Amino acid sequence: MRKFKMLFIAALATLAFVGCTAAPIYNVESNSVVSNNETNTSLKDVEKAIIRAGAGLGWVMKKVEDGKIQGVLTLRKHVAVVVINYNTKAYSIQYQDSTALDFNPAENTIHKNYNTWIQNLNKAIQVQLSML
Repeated sequence: MRKFKMLFIAALATLAFVGCTAAPIYNVESNSVVSNNETNTSLKDVEKAIIRAGAGLGWVMKKVEDGKIQGVLTLRKHVAVVVINYNTKAYSIQYQDSTALDFNPAENTIHKNYNTWIQNLNKAIQVQLSML
């Protein structure tokens, strides 16, 4: 009986741990473009900073149009796709698509690692912008 209780508790703990992998999707909304450049920062400068930041973390960054970049991160079988809208004053990072990340559109949740990747991308963009 004691062995059964221990197995039951272990099974519950495992289920609780596995259930904690989903989190609400983290989007970056209107982060300010802050640079050390005393003159006005150009749209091209912001574009280059965003592309450098993503590339440095393994994202494939592609300019879709002026003010819009698509970023794709592929790690093993997992793929995250974001759209980065930007101007000379602010930028936003929005979820676009994913593969093998347990995206649930009804609950707007995704594997928690996705949020870490977006937070890291956001930090890298801020660093690149600060070096302008």
